[in-house]
Amino acid sequence: MNTLTPRGDAEPPAEPPAEPPADARPLPAAVLWDMDGTIVDSEPDWIAAETELLARHGVGWSHEQALALVGSALPDSGRVLAAELAAVGVVVDPVDIIEELVTAVAARTAAAVVWRPGALDLLRAVHAAGIPCALVTMSFRRQAQVVADRVPGTFSVLVTGDEVSRGKPDPEPYLRAAELLGVPAQDCVAVEDSLTGLASAEAAGCVVLACPHLVEIPAAPRRNRVASLADVDLDLLGRMVNGDLVDRLT
Repeated sequence: MNTLTPRGDAEPPAEPPAEPPADARPLPAAVLWDMDGTIVDSEPDWIAAETELLARHGVGWSHEQALALVGSALPDSGRVLAAELAAVGVVVDPVDIIEELVTAVAARTAAAVVWRPGALDLLRAVHAAGIPCALVTMSFRRQAQVVADRVPGTFSVLVTGDEVSRGKPDPEPYLRAAELLGVPAQDCVAVEDSLTGLASAEAAGCVVLACPHLVEIPAAPRRNRVASLADVDLDLLGRMVNGDLVDRLT
């Protein structure tokens, strides 16, 4: 069940980081979190915004077409939607399309953050263990900041779509997050819900954890998979970063 946070309300503060037991399994150097569809249930908002934009010009947008954009960098999405409009003789700059989408989705996010199952508990557990966290999203900073502000102090770093030169599936966003945190990417766990995001994290050398939402994620070498973040704890993250393959979707 998703968890709803009303507008303006931050989540209760997390417990301060605790020293891990001396004999504990080594944990990730950092956890790098995708946002849309991974920790917050905002993908339906993006799909609704895309559908409404195209519908104003009499252009249809199927669910399958929308799913193909899940996890994509916004400039790529803007170009796809501009091409759909151009096919019926409507010329709109992709930059203007992006601005409309971001404004619409940011308004929905500001009204209420809907957390994915298990996301808040896992975020709190990771933070309490003293593991640095980065939010690595192709959403723009104004939307990402709204989500980060709901869990004050949890994210040391935000890497957003308007602050990278090459978005997912390029490895730049995850490499940038690891660099800002001062840790090797290969020692980080990246949590993703889309193939595009996984491609970015895998290319960066991260240990990847796929938690599918709207898009099916097939098995692949070195790809950990779970049905829900509610099934993940610190021990499981430690197993992954130490080389165990965890696949609970087989």
